[in-house]
Amino acid sequence: MIVLAKGDAAPDFTLPTDDGSHFTLSAHRGRSVLLYFYPQADTPACNDQNIGFTTHAPAFAEKDIVLVGISPDSIEKLAKFRTTYQLSPILLSDPDHVAIGAYGVWGEKRNYGRTYMGLIRSTFLVGPDGKLTEIWRNIRAKGHVERVLKALG
Repeated sequence: MIVLAKGDAAPDFTLPTDDGSHFTLSAHRGRSVLLYFYPQADTPACNDQNIGFTTHAPAFAEKDIVLVGISPDSIEKLAKFRTTYQLSPILLSDPDHVAIGAYGVWGEKRNYGRTYMGLIRSTFLVGPDGKLTEIWRNIRAKGHVERVLKALG
């Protein structure tokens, strides 16, 4: 399993967005990009997390931070998710684990005594220079957006 650290170069990737276009991380050099990985659209914790980032999008925009949510969901599911909850972050589909694998967020999880492989909810801040400046691993969705904003000052 890949374990990235602050100061490492952020792995570059290109993934499809919910509107059918593509997002390439390196195309956003010069700006900070907050990548947040979440397991599944339209589930309670993921809804809270995405709605939280939407609610606080102006605060991230003031810091010139691009918000990007990544999940293994299909483009179609993400498009419906955006419409249902009026989400503002860029939503990326990664069913082949291109970015999910590169950022080391797919691994063993435990829930109610059951062990399985799944996406480990994590957030990475990529600085304007393309290096990781902050990492939050295995986070709880509730209150996460507020904790990120507090950490960013």
